[in-house]
Amino acid sequence: MIAATGYSALKAIRETRGYTIEELSLTCGLAVGEIIDIEDGKDADPAKLRRIASALQVPEEELIRVPTEENRPTQQ
Repeated sequence: MIAATGYSALKAIRETRGYTIEELSLTCGLAVGEIIDIEDGKDADPAKLRRIASALQVPEEELIRVPTEENRPTQQ
């Protein structure tokens, strides 16, 4: 799923699946404020993203961006 600029991938997926923030909160067990923070880009805790992905029934990779080889920091 591709989100438009300024529109989080989570919000796009959540709305596509027909969930309100409150419904997603109840489904995944996170507080409404936590979901809002994640949608606003303020919180990217992988454990929380996994819970949300499970609740929305989407692959974790949709919400958790794993760095590609080119984007990984090099060790010196």
